[in-house]
Order: sequence, then C-alpha cells, then structure tokens
Amino acid sequence: MHGARIDRVLARRPTLRYPLGDDFVRRLERRQVGAVRRRAKYLLVELSSGDILLMHLGMTGSFRVMRQGREEEALAHDHVVFEMSSGRAVVFNDPRRFGFMRVLSADEVIGHPALAVLGPEPLERTFTAAVLAEALRRRKTSLKAALLDQQVVAGLGNIYACEALHHARLSPKRRASTVVDRSGAPKPAAVALVEAIKKVLGAAVANEHRMYGEDRFRVYDREGRPCPRRDGGTIRRIVQGGRSTFYCPVCQR
Repeated sequence: MHGARIDRVLARRPTLRYPLGDDFVRRLERRQVGAVRRRAKYLLVELSSGDILLMHLGMTGSFRVMRQGREEEALAHDHVVFEMSSGRAVVFNDPRRFGFMRVLSADEVIGHPALAVLGPEPLERTFTAAVLAEALRRRKTSLKAALLDQQVVAGLGNIYACEALHHARLSPKRRASTVVDRSGAPKPAAVALVEAIKKVLGAAVANEHRMYGEDRFRVYDREGRPCPRRDGGTIRRIVQGGRSTFYCPVCQR
C-alpha cells in the first residue's frame, strides 16, 4: 500500500467488530498512502488527506495481496478490499469479525482510548530495564499477568510472555515487583527480562514463516515435555488470568 493510491474500496459489509462508518469509503478513495506503521497490535495507515486508517486484526483477521480482477480467487469472509493504483488489491479476511477498521483524523488517533494508554514498544531502544522497573515497582500481580498488561509493555502477547520468562529464568508466578529493588532500580532479573523480550520478539519477526513449526517454542504448548535446558525439569501448564502459562519449575525462579 505504501506509496500507492487507493483507487477503490469495496466494503462488503458495514460492520466488523464495530461499524465501519458511513464515510469510510469516501474518506479512503483517491487518497495516497504515506507511512504504514504499527503501534502495539494496531496498524496505522497515513493518508494524503491527513486522516489515518486505524486497523486491528482481532483473533482471525488477515490480509493478502492479489492482482486486481481475480474475482475467482475471492474467499468467504473477504470483507474489505482496497484496490490500489499499482494494480494490486489488498484484501482483509476475518471469519469471526473481531477485527476493526476506522478512518480517524490525526487528533482523534492521538486521543484514541486504545492507543493513549499503551506502554513502550518492546523492540524500541526506549524500552529498557529502568522503564520496565518503573512500570512494575508497585505491581502486586504475578509477573506473567503484568507482562500482558498493555500499559506495561505494548503488544506482548501470551505466547511470547511465556517464552521470554523462560529465557530469563523467571517464574511466571513471582510477584512483578520482585524484579525491582527498594529504590525503584531494576534488579538483574529485570535486565534479563528486557533482553529476553527483545530476543524472542526479534526471533519471531525473523522467523514468521515458521509460525506453526513443531520446534518453534521452548515452553509454550509443550506441557509434559522436558525443559530444553535439560535441567531435569518438565514443562508445566497453569492458568493465570484465564490464559494458559507454560514454564519449567526447575530453572524458572
């Protein structure tokens, strides 16, 4: 989409998770696409009008790119199609319709309730042990639950929280504030955790084509298997905040 013009928008239904809006098509067609960026789990497409197309994939949403005029390749649940000046069509498919799209002004995006409360981006240099320590110093919840709070760190999901905690040798059950000393400074555990988060997310981006590979994860969804550190531990599964947590009780303290 970057650098191309949106020539035509096919909105095949008026509502995804939320209504698209009566002016959705009008505010998109004939607009040039500038930057295409991400904030946490949100996609932001900057338009030549100054508006921004805010999108979220939900649980089952996905995009695919195809040549225009290939109607025979249309799939069930293709809800929105962006026909670009490049001759390509960008198609949004979402069987469960938990995703959403809204065209907003720049000011509306800045004050959008979903974006205004987000914490730091985990792969940015600004996400440091000191920043994490400040966010966790008064947290009485478990470390795993704190990591899933988007105000602590943006975009970190359940799978990679489990993976990062294993890399850092930290128990998901320990209190979040235990990685911070009394002065509010990060302990070595916080430093290790930040490094682990950056490592697992960086590897995930680099190896996206292996998303469902058998050897993709160290602990996630590997209940009953030996810990990959070969420390005699067996991966356990517990439920925290309604989400499955996988960890090794031997090496994660």
